[in-house]
Amino acid sequence: MTISQDARPSTTDRHFGPGGPVVQPPGGYRDGMTLTRIAPQTGTAFLLRAGQRLTVVDPTGEQVSDFFAVMDDDRDEWLSSGRTIDYANSTAVTTGSVLYSNRSRPMATVVEDTCGHHDLLLTPCSQQTFDLLYPEFEGAYHPSCFENLATTMADFGVDPDRISTTLNIFMNVWTERNGELHIDPPTSRAGDRFVLRAEADLVVGLTACSAEKSNNGVCKPIDYRIDG
Repeated sequence: MTISQDARPSTTDRHFGPGGPVVQPPGGYRDGMTLTRIAPQTGTAFLLRAGQRLTVVDPTGEQVSDFFAVMDDDRDEWLSSGRTIDYANSTAVTTGSVLYSNRSRPMATVVEDTCGHHDLLLTPCSQQTFDLLYPEFEGAYHPSCFENLATTMADFGVDPDRISTTLNIFMNVWTERNGELHIDPPTSRAGDRFVLRAEADLVVGLTACSAEKSNNGVCKPIDYRIDG
């Protein structure tokens, strides 16, 4: 796996969080929307009822958000990247894409996407991710999307072993012909959004990704709202 890093965003409002540098989002991108903010390197979980829409917004640009869901009526039915890829015959997720469960039921449909680059291949970052792929951290504790998903979804009775491959919104992953994966800086810009319509009652976990190298070196917040 190759992880690329371009120049980090320039800002005078940079400060340091528990796992690395973060930046404050610029103003003026909200366009009157009422949004809930997920702080850098944290996550949340909530119920999303059938027909409701979840809007995920990148407030600063170049920030990934890990999305995972299970059926509210059965915690053993969860988002399956494999079935989603299989039925679409594509690894791309964008407007019109349907997310399927491990039992082949539609869970959600993408109804709007202003970015166009997202990932269905990689699992959420975990402590083991940083231990294996970030040797510069020398095994020190690091916030992770898996921990944040497991902690917040536990409040809804979701066992950590049910959390598998996530939909990594705004993550820029591509593959060489020989199968080698590349992680480049997200192409999302401040205000880009990704909107899902729930096709069933879901328990959703959502993060502001904790892996610095997936976010062009800087961990930033994610905003979201639920409508309908």
